[in-house]
Amino acid sequence: MTADQWIALFAGIVGGALRVGAPFLFVSLGECLTEKSGRINLGLEGVLVLSAMASFGGAYLTGSPWLGVLIGATAGAALALLHGLLCSLDGVNDVATGIALMLLGMGLAFYLGKPLIQPQAPQIPAIPLGGWSSNAAVRAALQVNALVPIGIALAVAMWWGFARTRAGLLVRLAGDSASATRALGYSVPGIRIAATTAGGFIAGLGGASLTLFYPGSWNEGISSGQGLIAVALVIFARWSPLRCVGAALLFGGAGALGPALQSVGIGWGYHLFNTVPYVLTLVILYLTCKPGSAAAGSPGELSSTR
Repeated sequence: MTADQWIALFAGIVGGALRVGAPFLFVSLGECLTEKSGRINLGLEGVLVLSAMASFGGAYLTGSPWLGVLIGATAGAALALLHGLLCSLDGVNDVATGIALMLLGMGLAFYLGKPLIQPQAPQIPAIPLGGWSSNAAVRAALQVNALVPIGIALAVAMWWGFARTRAGLLVRLAGDSASATRALGYSVPGIRIAATTAGGFIAGLGGASLTLFYPGSWNEGISSGQGLIAVALVIFARWSPLRCVGAALLFGGAGALGPALQSVGIGWGYHLFNTVPYVLTLVILYLTCKPGSAAAGSPGELSSTR
């Protein structure tokens, strides 16, 4: 390949990591917050799909992509709130409830979103990072979702909040020891419901990224399992919001590898390269999840999740 092609390939992978990684970033941050409180939400795939549909529909009906983002995030928070409320009941299993709500969220999205498959909605503006290059392919590749800087700032705020704020410390306490939290007079279910709802709102921003930026349309196969992959991402990131940023970019870059190669004329194995994020998920789970032992950094209450 020529030097220009190498530059275009590198720009395609970097730009693709930022585009494809945006949903991973928000969903992993949402799950990180939820699990920090001692609760697992496997329903984030449903949250992602429902918020993607709601964001697109909201932007289409209101004519504002930012109102669409808000509507999608609110829909994600509502489904996550339902998960939090159900899991607070005696004898309810977090994992089983999450799977049920994943199916509910996807079913609602597919049913309500049928009229939205053909229309076009206004899109989230892009931040051009390729102005330094005269190469049109590089400039096109480095068009970044305006939500990405918000996600990075949110990760920093969560990291700081967990370490330095009363609310963050209470979330961590509920996740590490429910008995100690109750002994101090705090409501464990209340903290977990609030964290789960906030996590759903954050994950909903990932759904907005899907339909209002890349790929920028609504269809029933929009998420491709990204909500479930985000659970593995949180484990890989060791429940650190800052590491979630790096993990999301890694998975985004893996997902962008095939299109980046195709953009410079290498079409062989395109569909094979599309499987890289899923293979990476299996490898990470194999390396980080050992039978009979908790992963480093894991909130203590996750090991006792009903």
